[in-house]
Amino acid sequence: MDAEKLSHRLATVAEFVPQGARVADIGTDHAYLPAALMLAGKISFAVAGDVTRGPLENAKEEIARVNLTGKIQPRLADGLAAITAADRIDTVVIAGMGGALIAKILEQGKEHLAGVQRLILQPNIGAERVREWLMNNHYELVAERILAEDGHVYEILVATATLLPVRYNQRELRFGPLLLEEKNAAFREKWAGELTRLQAVLDQLAAAPQPPAGKVAAFAAEIAEIKGVLQ
Repeated sequence: MDAEKLSHRLATVAEFVPQGARVADIGTDHAYLPAALMLAGKISFAVAGDVTRGPLENAKEEIARVNLTGKIQPRLADGLAAITAADRIDTVVIAGMGGALIAKILEQGKEHLAGVQRLILQPNIGAERVREWLMNNHYELVAERILAEDGHVYEILVATATLLPVRYNQRELRFGPLLLEEKNAAFREKWAGELTRLQAVLDQLAAAPQPPAGKVAAFAAEIAEIKGVLQ
């Protein structure tokens, strides 16, 4: 993978970046995403931020390789601290991390989100934590996508700021309010796998000499919920 050929996951993230956007790619790694977007003429400016020097050096090399030095700003920074007011960023991408870490980055860097119109978030796990943060901070989900690639299932969440209250119930937080409407093959693959895992745990608990009633009930409830969604 490089800036000229993105993975299916990153190409899907790129689809949600508005034409002419000013983008901050947080945790950019090799800067493949902002470089691809700039090469395609889809964005006008980009910050490629990473908290670790090694990945940032990779980003600088990729930016130089595709002759985008000066058009993409690589910055060593922790999370949203890579963004300055002068950047006039309107779109933030955080992809390829755990949901808890994405939520932490958003929470710690809230002051840098002023003027940001769109968040494009791709948690590898823990999407529920990201949806909960969005709900609690007046961001409404406007799109969700789930896809399978190389043996992994990824969720992409796209949200915009709103002054209105945002409310999702626990079922929507867990499964995705928009993903629940489609229930595509990748969605079914993910939750069928989770169902198998939970059933194995429940079987082990039930086989114990003194099964812990509370845990058995909790796992049974989770299994019933997933079965109900998959029907």
